[in-house]
Amino acid sequence: MSGIRKHLKNVSFLLAIMLTVGSVWSSTASAAMVGTGEMISEQQVQLDRQQLLSMLDKQEVQDKLVEMGVSQDQVKDRIQNLTPQELADFEQQLAEAPAGQDVVGIIVLFLLVFIITDMLCATNVFPFVNCIR
Repeated sequence: MSGIRKHLKNVSFLLAIMLTVGSVWSSTASAAMVGTGEMISEQQVQLDRQQLLSMLDKQEVQDKLVEMGVSQDQVKDRIQNLTPQELADFEQQLAEAPAGQDVVGIIVLFLLVFIITDMLCATNVFPFVNCIR
């Protein structure tokens, strides 16, 4: 009986240490109300991304990207990394553009995004753009 108690002391000590360590690393849960506006804006961002990605399926856009030496996968990755504000600005530019110029606007936006990310040293798409760091 005393042998079992000796082992029980060791086991209970080990369990107490594990409980202490586990409670230090645990995080508390928090709940908050999610407003309708937040949900709508989040859905709008996803819709804007899908619209941009669907524009990449146009043959004119693909031809222009190939002409400029940019792969479609790079453009898709960039679209996924755009902030909601950048997406909203781009959608506004597309809405204000005259008919027939949306392809040129898309290409100009992609070029600007590529050049800015090259300047920030995030990518190296264009060899003529120097990193500002």
